[in-house]
Amino acid sequence: MKKRKIEIMDTTLRDGEQTSGVSFSSSEKLTIAKLLIEDLQVDRIEVASARVSEGEFQAVKAITKWAKEQGYLNRVEMLTFVDGGKSIDWMLKAGATVQNLLTKGSLNHLKHQLKKTPEKHFSDIKKVVELAGNSGVKTNVYLEDWSNGMRNSPDYVFQFLDFLATLPIERILLPDTLGVLTHRETFNYFSKITTKYPDLHFDFHAHNDYDLSVANVMESIEAGAKGLHLTVNGMGERAGNAPLASVVAVVNDFYKDEIEISVKETSLNKVSKIIEAFSGFRIPANKPIVGDNVFTQTAGIHADGDNKNNLYFNDLLPERFGRKRKYALGKTSGKANIEKNLQELGLELNDEDLKKVTQRIIELGDKKEVVSQDDLPYIISDVLDSDTIEKRIVVENYVLGHARGMKPSATLQLRVEGVLYEAHAQGDGQYDAFMKALSRLYKTHSKRQLPDLIDYAVRIPPGSNSDALCETIITWRTKKREFITHGLDSDQTVSAIKATEKMLNII
Repeated sequence: MKKRKIEIMDTTLRDGEQTSGVSFSSSEKLTIAKLLIEDLQVDRIEVASARVSEGEFQAVKAITKWAKEQGYLNRVEMLTFVDGGKSIDWMLKAGATVQNLLTKGSLNHLKHQLKKTPEKHFSDIKKVVELAGNSGVKTNVYLEDWSNGMRNSPDYVFQFLDFLATLPIERILLPDTLGVLTHRETFNYFSKITTKYPDLHFDFHAHNDYDLSVANVMESIEAGAKGLHLTVNGMGERAGNAPLASVVAVVNDFYKDEIEISVKETSLNKVSKIIEAFSGFRIPANKPIVGDNVFTQTAGIHADGDNKNNLYFNDLLPERFGRKRKYALGKTSGKANIEKNLQELGLELNDEDLKKVTQRIIELGDKKEVVSQDDLPYIISDVLDSDTIEKRIVVENYVLGHARGMKPSATLQLRVEGVLYEAHAQGDGQYDAFMKALSRLYKTHSKRQLPDLIDYAVRIPPGSNSDALCETIITWRTKKREFITHGLDSDQTVSAIKATEKMLNII
């Protein structure tokens, strides 16, 4: 059986940017557009609303210039309005050639917001569509508040669709604007429309106010939708839009014999993280597919099952999305979780020692302490009093200097297995000076290479007051892996030095 192709239209740059507090710069918008089309390989992107601002105009101009050079221009879409052609003039100056025309999909919106009759609204739409065609612009039409239209004024919706069927438009876009549909309603309403108009192309645009967006997307597929509107990380107004990663996984797993989509799964996590950084919109740790915790097993029985024919695996294997499975350490971990983490570190313990380490981790978990894989060597050393995994490198002393008009400096004494080394350096900040002094020591006295510092974050530890300790979290990268170390102190630089000392002992 030939698979049915469903278009994926990503609207992160338009509807997703309506997330409270989010505003992408022009360069960020261009970068995201490139990621969506070239890395994720979505079919279409909606990049902006016409006539919003000069910044939006410049962003669209940059995107369309790049898209035209690469042959993607017909995949770049703009939200426009029934405004006598003003939106079309704006988008043409910006270089766009596809409009998503916003119209009223419910009689309630038409009467109370536009204060027009259906006949007047249809007449105005026809003029805009004809103007677009004469200007070389292709038209898709949004029926805003379509879901409430089907609930409360279905005769108007079908009158509107009868009219649209006579116009030269590409697609009709059906949004659940307020996120009010149940899955049964979605299937029922969509089915009525696709049955009556089998030759027209209908997209579904879901919102997530009741956390039903993915379920509703599934029902729209069942009812014959030919396109889906999604956003990276489920960004969007209020509770957001249907999340791209979740829908892609659902389609690939539950409709793999019927439906074909173009999105590249292995790029989902990378693009998700980049957009998280650009937007400042944090991904919940339990967000399916892209959340930090979703491929982390916590219960020891699950880790044990994974060792015995992958009993707790499902089809959502992390490797599909460019990720790895992890095993959390806490009071519910059990020996199996700890063994998994020890294997990652290249360590092995006998049964008796493993029991002791497990008991210590359970004790820490009861105190709500968070134990990481990189804490394991220290826990082992503490519990077993092992000479083989002791703290062999100590930041013995340091002097940090910062005076007006002079570069910050650091003098460092490092004790390595009893031998004391000293170095001095200047840097762009006190910690930078410290790291330069440390690098100088390593170059002079060791053949080892320090790992790259790829992320540095400072926060107040959970449960602390703002005037209490601060925690520095540093992510390091070696040729083989990435790992994180934490430092805790009342002084930010000192906490960073503590995290660095921990890194030295880990490597």
